[in-house]
Amino acid sequence: MTSFSGYSADQLAIIDHLLTTTRSVRKRPDLTRPIEPAVIEECLRIALQAPTGGNVQGWRFIVVSDAAKRAQIAEAYRKGWAVYGSGQPAFTRINVREGKPDEQHKYQFKRMLRSAVHLVDHVHEVPIHILACFKGRLESEDLFTQASGYGSIIPAVWSLMLALRSRGLASALTTIHLLFEKAVATLLGIPDDVTQVVLLPVAYSIGTDFKPAERRPLQEVVYWDHWGRQREKQ
Repeated sequence: MTSFSGYSADQLAIIDHLLTTTRSVRKRPDLTRPIEPAVIEECLRIALQAPTGGNVQGWRFIVVSDAAKRAQIAEAYRKGWAVYGSGQPAFTRINVREGKPDEQHKYQFKRMLRSAVHLVDHVHEVPIHILACFKGRLESEDLFTQASGYGSIIPAVWSLMLALRSRGLASALTTIHLLFEKAVATLLGIPDDVTQVVLLPVAYSIGTDFKPAERRPLQEVVYWDHWGRQREKQ
């Protein structure tokens, strides 16, 4: 492993481990262990170092610790799940893989689905909910503006997940409550000109032995200089 910018090989190994084992944790949150507000604030302070378009920093984060409000957010979450789960199967509604999914991917998807259902059942018990938002609405904007808006907060969300993971906390990037976004906005007093982007249910994780996930081969998803063109091996 090549070191760079003063990092040793051992330090790089730690960084790589953090990057490759930060999972969306749905079945292993510790629902009984409280989280100190200072820990959440420390992680958010790190997240604010993420790049943001034009350095505008239009991001806003709402930390919800109140049990009654978490229960109402969970109600919107479950209603969203009921809508999401109705109609066509998820395999046909989400382009998770081109062509016919192989057996291994079907197995992984079923595992993910079971963990998602577990979170639906217990999301109200997760001690902290964090909603990431940004000022502005993008529904009627052009692609450039939409990409700039979401691209200005998603890096901060990922940095937040990494910071949480490094402190023994688990999170899951969820969007299902957005099917009932207005109900949550009313509950939390979110203005009409603010866009909710993701909800992170946050708890200490039960165990820390997370592993890299199986992913598609690099050559299937990386092109060089032209769509579909793989790099020529030297």
